[in-house]
Amino acid sequence: MKHLLFICSQNKLRSPTAEAVFAGMPGIDVDSAGLNNDAIVPLSPEQVMWADVIFVMEKTHQEKLKRKFKRHLNGQRVIVLGIPDNYAYMDPALVELLKVKVTPFL
Repeated sequence: MKHLLFICSQNKLRSPTAEAVFAGMPGIDVDSAGLNNDAIVPLSPEQVMWADVIFVMEKTHQEKLKRKFKRHLNGQRVIVLGIPDNYAYMDPALVELLKVKVTPFL
């Protein structure tokens, strides 16, 4: 089982959409969180250690992840998807973009 973690700022739109899109795929377990302290699901050290691959939506998320959770990162691949915060939850354009950008890493 491959553990995928999707991270954005607030865990309201992009990362929960990614979690919904990839949930239920065979051989994959998914989770999502936000890096801001007031996120719906704030990122925890346990989530970071659980993940095999971490997908962040923007370069700033990668930097913040490394700054806040450096000691919990243990060789996981961190992939910057380059998806800006201009989509609603489950926006069809966001769903398609996620499929195009994430699928090559599965």
